[in-house]
Amino acid sequence: MPGIRGAGLLLLIGALLVGVFAEDPIGEFSAMEAAGLLALSGLSLLMAASIVEGFARHWTYGVQSIAVSGGVLIALLVTYASRSELQTVLDRAIGDIAVGRTVVTPEGQVVAARRMDGSFLVQGEVNGFETRFIFDTGASTVVLRAENAAALGFNPETLNYSVPVSTANGAALAAPVTIERLTVGTITERNVRALIARSGVLHANLLGMSFLERLGSYEVRGNRLILRGKDSAS
Repeated sequence: MPGIRGAGLLLLIGALLVGVFAEDPIGEFSAMEAAGLLALSGLSLLMAASIVEGFARHWTYGVQSIAVSGGVLIALLVTYASRSELQTVLDRAIGDIAVGRTVVTPEGQVVAARRMDGSFLVQGEVNGFETRFIFDTGASTVVLRAENAAALGFNPETLNYSVPVSTANGAALAAPVTIERLTVGTITERNVRALIARSGVLHANLLGMSFLERLGSYEVRGNRLILRGKDSAS
């Protein structure tokens, strides 16, 4: 079954690439959900190939392959259902958090790890839609990419690009909006001022001061960004 195995391996490679490099939602799924679906599909094809090959040799080998594949599938489903708890245990065991992950400590602090380029990638939600931000104290407001606007609940046809902004690529215009609900970890702020930059201007959403100034505190400690809501600022 070289064809089925090859397709399974390609799906697993695709899952790895999506999990590592994708930041924006893919259709109705978050990047991690899409990676999980690709990985599950790839493993299913590999297990199917193993079952077919087993029966081709002898029916007993086929039954064994079914039993092994069923056990692996159940283990994967249990692992997926307990992924949050397992990740917390793993974080504590290695004394570190993965690059690009955002975790919440028992004290309610939101912690993110520094990326290889020196920036901090923070996972959050805009109006209930999952998204990611680059922590940026140099941005006076939260700034969203035009490419993400529709997926985050904003109608691109109603945006008025009238506010001049300075970017790494030079001067540009942005559209003022209000984010009804912006959540990072356990921290939620409502009616947050924001801008939506024109298409092609930004490579990532920016978590700027219109959100950060509402926090109890924030600090960079070593390779960690620590955000504290007003209720956990002490």
